[in-house]
Amino acid sequence: MALSYADVVDLADSAPLIAAVRIRNIITVPPEQVGAVTAGTRRLFIEADVVNLIRGEGGISPAVRYLYDAPLDRKGKVPKLKKAQVILFARPGTRPGEIQLVAPDAQVAATPALIEQIRRVTGALLANQAAPRITGLGDAFHVAGTIAGEGETQIFLRTEKGDPVSLSILRRPGQEPRWAVALGEIVDEAARAPEPGTLLWYRLACFLPPALPSRSVRTLPVQDAEAARADYQFVIQALGSCGRTRKQPA
Repeated sequence: MALSYADVVDLADSAPLIAAVRIRNIITVPPEQVGAVTAGTRRLFIEADVVNLIRGEGGISPAVRYLYDAPLDRKGKVPKLKKAQVILFARPGTRPGEIQLVAPDAQVAATPALIEQIRRVTGALLANQAAPRITGLGDAFHVAGTIAGEGETQIFLRTEKGDPVSLSILRRPGQEPRWAVALGEIVDEAARAPEPGTLLWYRLACFLPPALPSRSVRTLPVQDAEAARADYQFVIQALGSCGRTRKQPA
């Protein structure tokens, strides 16, 4: 199954080490030496030569060793992986040359297009002004306009490191609602809705809750609270589906 943009970011964001490798040797680990494994998989000990280091501040050994729980094919056999070129999302192991995959499916077939996408994602993750991780919703505020159908809502987001992020939704009679996300204390004219397939879009589409919680509107009059909830739903619908095809990480 092809990885979606969200799948790639999920893996890259959790992997301090990303490399394209060519598998040189495979040893099936005897069942008596294996602990609990997912049904329909076989644990392999793999030795591979590094072709390209995509991420890894401390560098990487020319050859690496790791364990991989390979999904069995329809005949119940281990797929042919020797000489295959794959991408590994991993963290350093305890010994030189040893690495540990960050997830059971963190070995994926390498293609030029996927490698280029991972490079773009990694660049966005490591940028100085990278979109922060969203951890929840803060307070929401709504100001009704002077005429029916007019109003503005601002919703503050909670982030991992306390970076200021907020959503603003503006409604005007006879116009489509407009919304934007601001990465700063002040919402200015430069604020826009994020483009799908960008890191900021991913942070919102994949981690915002489906509805505005009661605590976010606890200080608002009933009518303003209802308007804020409706505006938040407008944002969620505009963001669209996160698009994950693999299990969401814990």
